[in-house]
Formats: sequence, structure tokens, C-alpha cells
Amino acid sequence: MLSSLYGIARGALFAMQPEEAHEFTLRMLERGLYPRDASPSAPELNAGIFGLRFPNPIGIAAGYDKDARVPDAVLGLGCGFAEVGTLTPQPQSGNPRPRVFRLVPDHGLINRLGFNNGGHDAALARLQARTPTGIVCVNVGANKDSTDRAGDYVRGMTTFYDVASMFTVNISSPNTPGLRDLQAPAALDALIGRIMATRSALVAAGKPNRPVIVKVAPDIAEDDIAPIAEHLMAHAVDGIAVSNTTLARNNLSDPHQAEAGGLSGRPVFHRSTVMLAKFYRATGGRIPLIGIGGIDSVETALAKIEAGASLIQLYTGLIYQGPGLIGDIKRGLVIAVRRAGARKITELTGRRSDEWAAKPFEM
Repeated sequence: MLSSLYGIARGALFAMQPEEAHEFTLRMLERGLYPRDASPSAPELNAGIFGLRFPNPIGIAAGYDKDARVPDAVLGLGCGFAEVGTLTPQPQSGNPRPRVFRLVPDHGLINRLGFNNGGHDAALARLQARTPTGIVCVNVGANKDSTDRAGDYVRGMTTFYDVASMFTVNISSPNTPGLRDLQAPAALDALIGRIMATRSALVAAGKPNRPVIVKVAPDIAEDDIAPIAEHLMAHAVDGIAVSNTTLARNNLSDPHQAEAGGLSGRPVFHRSTVMLAKFYRATGGRIPLIGIGGIDSVETALAKIEAGASLIQLYTGLIYQGPGLIGDIKRGLVIAVRRAGARKITELTGRRSDEWAAKPFEM
């Protein structure tokens, strides 16, 4: 029913410019005009990860709720967790418009937004005003003109520590010049070292231990996966999010493919899932992974989990399939658990990682 209703609404949304449609959906969520999933998630989908209890493994990826306007509505849609951001210390407008492009035949999206957000203070006020229910992840980043990018990430953690359930450190956006350089070994060690030291100091001062997840790009070289995983594990990060948007442009048909920016959606599913499996193997399954990239069906969601994901996030798939996709995936994952003779969705994590890791790395 929900899918058929979205089929009608999609025409109106696609008649708008992508950013206008995005803003429209945010306003609807702010006003409570969205289909609520009031039923509890099936017990097969409950999972203890990062020391937190997730009712189900599904979330909406960062970039949707940049300014922490609708975390409770995201949870109300049936997600097991919400993520806000990427948030930078100072407000920034991002890159000039137009900066978001639908690739309709490819079920993809290109954006070059550039961390547009209202800054820490505005988002903090919203998060402090809400009743602290559900799992809310805060995605932190650095301002484009920052002279101390690592300091911006540390500031993000300290600012939101009392209102966040966990943090994502975003060093993988292609739309802030030089940001992905933070994935290089020396820069990565310096950044993550400061972040983890900050958390240790907060915990020593009596604060709870907030999980830290590092989000990596899908464009890193295959040979760099193991070293990056090794560095992150050496710093005892709690998880790795695989992955962000890609700069690659292969086998696309929409004319907008020539636009600059990061590509998301169905075209990045293969590469991001192969990378996920390689990170799962590189870490030996010892730390949880979040699978992101091209999830637009039950089958793609299950593939991410079987490749090594403990949690999954979608975004572009919702643009094409609508909010009913969340419930469809939840129901499909329950069926998959039962067919596998398992009790929990976590038992399916990584069971096909060797198969996925052996696939070619290209898109």
C-alpha cells in the first residue's frame, strides 16, 4: 500500500529540483506527516552492537538529516537508528547550486553539496530539546576553510558528547577539497589518535563510553584496505562505515553522469559491497562494519549483511523506492533469518564475505 502511494507522490517530487524535493520531505517529517511504523521490530532483527541495543539494523545514511531536524521522525519510520550530519563547527553554505542531480535511468544520484549545514550550535540546540530516546549517531566533519581539521572533529565530539549515542568520523566525502587526504596513514593516525584520546579523557571524567565509527571512501585502492583497517584497529575504533559516494563513473547512461561530485545509489552497490567484504576479511570480523551504498531492495540489504555488515544504511534507494522500502527490508530480513535456520540477523553477518571479496573490484 505504502509503495503504491509513493508511486503517486514520486511524480510530484521528481518534478521538483532534487534539493527542493529533499527540503519538502524534511518539512513533512518535521510536521509529523509521514507513515509511522508503530509495531516493534521482530526479535530476529534485534542486535547488540557497539554496546548499544539496536531494534533493527537499518538506518538512513548521513546527508539526509544534515542539521538534526528529524531524528525522531527517522526512528518513527521504522529505522533502528538515526544519523545526523555531517556537522561542522561553523555554519557553511556548501557549494553553488545546482549541486544535486538525479540519474534516473541508473537509479543514482550525484551530489557536490560540500558539507552544507547550520553548524554545531543550531544542531546542538535541537538535540538538547528532544527527549533522549532511540539511537542517534552524530556525524562530524571539518569546515572547508579550517586551519585545524583534526581539531574540528575533536570539537564535534566534545560538543555533542552528551546528546549522541555514537559518532561517525567522516573523512570520506569527495566534496571538501583535501578531506580524503585524512585517510593517508600518517594523517589518519594523527586524527584518530586525537579523537580517541579525547574520548578517553571524557570517559575518565565520568562520561559514558560513546562508540566511534570511521567512514571510509569507496575510491581507496584495494591495496590500501588492509593498512587502513590495521591503523583503525590499532587505535581501537569501534567500527568502520563502508562506504561513501564515489568519484568513479562507469557504465552510466544518464547525461548528468558528467556532473562533478560524489555518485551514490545503485551504481555503487557492487564496488562498495566488495570493499565491505574486503574490510571484513582485513579486520577478521573483529569490529562491526556498517554497509552503505546502493541498498534499494531486500536482496541488496541482505547482500551487505552477508558480505560483512552488522548494520546497514540507505539513502538514494529511498528516493527511488520511497519510505516503504524500510518495512520491506525488515520483513525480508526476517524471512532470510528463518530460512537460514538462524535466530538473529547477526548470525548472517559475513557468511558470504569470501565470495564477495573474491569479486572484481571495479564498478
